[in-house]
Parts: sequence; C-alpha cells; structure tokens
Amino acid sequence: MKFCLETKIVETDSRNKPKNAIILLHGYGGDGNDISILANYWKRFLPDTIFFCPNAPEKCFVNPSGYQWFDLSKDDNDYITKESLKTENKVNEFLDEIKNEYSLDSKNISLSGFSQGCMISLNVALKREEEINCLVGFSGRIIDKSDLIKKIKSRPKIFLLHGDKDVVVPTTNLLESKEFFLKVNYKIKTKILKNCEHFIPAEASSLALEFLKKNLYQ
Repeated sequence: MKFCLETKIVETDSRNKPKNAIILLHGYGGDGNDISILANYWKRFLPDTIFFCPNAPEKCFVNPSGYQWFDLSKDDNDYITKESLKTENKVNEFLDEIKNEYSLDSKNISLSGFSQGCMISLNVALKREEEINCLVGFSGRIIDKSDLIKKIKSRPKIFLLHGDKDVVVPTTNLLESKEFFLKVNYKIKTKILKNCEHFIPAEASSLALEFLKKNLYQ
C-alpha cells in the first residue's frame, strides 16, 4: 500500500501478522532513516510489532536534504500553530491508514517522536477521538498550550524524556509540559537525563523501550 507519507517500514522478525505498530517521527531537518535506528534496536525486544518511520511532508527550510513537520522560518507563534495543525491532519490520516491496512485497534498503536516530531506526536495523540496506547517523546515541547488545552480528547500514557544540557529545545520545556499536564489532572512520566544535549542517548532509548514494552504487552 502507498501511504500518505513516504515512510520507512521496519518489519517484525517473525512471519506473524503484526499485533502492534509504533510510529516514530523524526526531528527538524531529519528523515525516517534517522529515527529508524531506534526501531531496529527496539524490534528485538518487541515481538510482532511493526515500525513506521515516515518523512515529514515538507522539505526542511534550512536543510533541503531533510524534512520538517512544520515551518520555523517565521518567529510567529500563530503561524507556527497554523502550520503544525496542517501536519497533524496528515499524521492522523497516516495513523488511520496503518490501522486499516493492518487491522489494528488504537490500543495497539503507539507514537514516539524526537524534537519537532515529539511536538507533533503530543498534539496528535491528545486530540485523537480514539485513544492510542501510549506516547514516548524525546526533547520536545507543547507547541501551543492554549490551543491544546481546548482540544484534549484522549489521555494515552505518556513518557517525556529530555537532556539537562539541551540548548536547542531547553529542558525548561519539559518542566512546562509537566506543569501543563498537572493543571489538567493528567499524570505523565518524565525523566531528565544528566549530561545530555539534544539527542537520544542509549539510556533514553532503553527507558523508552521498557515503557513501550510494559504498555503494549500488559
């Protein structure tokens, strides 16, 4: 099947029909191949789980060899929110295609994202009518709190991880996200990684894997 987003698929090691799907969204200027490194590691511990690592729908403004989930060329919060909403619709369409193609329930689908991919993942997961299983976000933030708080329809289990030395998306964004969720009576799991800049270290990958395994295979 041709999906609405160009995607790298990491198949299960078994010949069984996939029981779960994990969608991984790359960061700003990256692509599906970048984040598929996680999928290739995780799949050894998540049997019968298929992974989708799509490219964002737009070429990156500052790195034409990569992609962006939304444009950052304007320092305008309203513009960024508007652009991100367009991408949310595309990611939702992509999730529905996966559900239908593989006959999966929402409870068998998880989202994960890094940086800008984490930002989109948060919006998509919380606004979907049908609640997905869980979400793991690395080094991201909530794009527009005032928009999101009005549109929360689902409350999947969430784990946010962030490096304490991140200067691209500062760690304060994790603390602000945690505060936001507390205000709406939504308990999430968080982890600040010591001596970590803007990337996904082995510790974060392992903690995320443990979280996914616990929730997808309970």
